[in-house]
Amino acid sequence: MDQPPDRGEAVRLRGVSRRYEVGTGEVYALRDVDLSIDAGEFVVVLGPSGSGKTTLLNLIGALDIATAGTVEVGGKMVTGVRRAELFRFRRHTVSFVFQTFNLFPTLTALENVQCAIEITAERVSANESRRRAADALALVGLADREHHYPTELSGGEQQRVAIARALATGNPVLVADEPTGDLDYRTGVQVLEVLRAQAAAGHTVIVVTHNREISRIADRVVELSSGRIVADGPPVGGTADVGELHW
Repeated sequence: MDQPPDRGEAVRLRGVSRRYEVGTGEVYALRDVDLSIDAGEFVVVLGPSGSGKTTLLNLIGALDIATAGTVEVGGKMVTGVRRAELFRFRRHTVSFVFQTFNLFPTLTALENVQCAIEITAERVSANESRRRAADALALVGLADREHHYPTELSGGEQQRVAIARALATGNPVLVADEPTGDLDYRTGVQVLEVLRAQAAAGHTVIVVTHNREISRIADRVVELSSGRIVADGPPVGGTADVGELHW
């Protein structure tokens, strides 16, 4: 979509913990996590339910704040900054693909994507944002559905709108929580090809999934268990092409 960001370290977590108060006790979603991700890396985060995967994404995207440690994304310190600075950070640095889509029900697919562009861009005309939105929808195979409302789209189509919205912002870091969870195999492969292309263009892509098969296309696989990183390295057998996946 936009020009890729400069190469270098895109994400840096040092000694990061996230603790929640539960009744009279404490629960750690993450505990003492160190993680570095370079620009242009395609990273898959695996782990069972409750292992801390979504918490990790939320900390990287500044939707949540670490209890301890430091989080730096795109050269910007996320921990210890003011709310207004976090808002600017989320506008210009990280794009999200949520598991629950989070589309505006009263806007068409095109308008949902266009809205994200106009929120994140400093100056963009309505014609330019409309063009970029249409291009993003075409990338995910929805050129013929741009004037449909979310209620007129299947779950898989809504997910693809959410992915198009994230791509259209051009932000350097894209994080996705189960982006293929509601997609059939053919559509899922198409979406993964788009995400891999974004990484090849220099954007950092971090995908949380329960589907170990998807980890085969990653540059790195990070596995979490009980809030800790228990494995971090290339996929077993090396990185595969998207077309080689089977699930």
